[in-house]
Amino acid sequence: MESLHDEQQRKILMRFFKTAPGEYGEGDMFIGLKVPQTREVVKAVAKDIELSEVPVLLKSKWHEVRLCGLLILVAKFERLATRRLADDAEAMRRRDEIVQMYLQYADQANNWDLVDMSAPKILGHWLMLPSGLGGHDYKLRLLDELADSTNLWRQRISMVCTWKTMQMGDYEWCLRYAERHLHHSHDLMHKAVGWMLRELGKRISMDMLRDFLEQHVREMHSVTLSYATEKMGPTERLMWRECRIQP
Repeated sequence: MESLHDEQQRKILMRFFKTAPGEYGEGDMFIGLKVPQTREVVKAVAKDIELSEVPVLLKSKWHEVRLCGLLILVAKFERLATRRLADDAEAMRRRDEIVQMYLQYADQANNWDLVDMSAPKILGHWLMLPSGLGGHDYKLRLLDELADSTNLWRQRISMVCTWKTMQMGDYEWCLRYAERHLHHSHDLMHKAVGWMLRELGKRISMDMLRDFLEQHVREMHSVTLSYATEKMGPTERLMWRECRIQP
């Protein structure tokens, strides 16, 4: 990956991912790879690399190498999460091992792209599958710990992972963590909550989204509301904006 260094692309990525002092990605370092290049590396090595080797990638100073490690975890998890293997004891054990590694190195997923490309496909999918680590209450406590963390990226993981649960028909996770993060102070969480609410309307029910807005619109950040109502018509979007600003 280092041999693919592209200085011009590196500078673009450093600006895009806000790496200047005081910004959310402060100090992050880039090689200068585009995501398709990283995916090609993953495609070439994911089947052969041992799980025990992945932390070397996750601990890398390079953003793209950490992404590579996370996408290898995704690839390994997805091969063990097919319908045929859902209840297989060995597949379950190996899925749990991947999830435990993901959570152990969650702080290394320290930008929104690293979270968004990994959390739904690993943690979100795991929530919907049998686990030897524990049942629903265990999973709930685990996500609550992420949501209550002081780490922005762990908080975002708790929200964005619910994308997968909604794809699989379960909306309760989204509602729980949307409410939990509704008053978050960071713009990246405003966007994440709004994005997941938009997916709630798209994948589950627009009426369910409307019910959530009825309860919470006056306490929502404007960015959250904008994202949540993105798939609505202009008249309805305006109506919800007006509801939000009414005393």
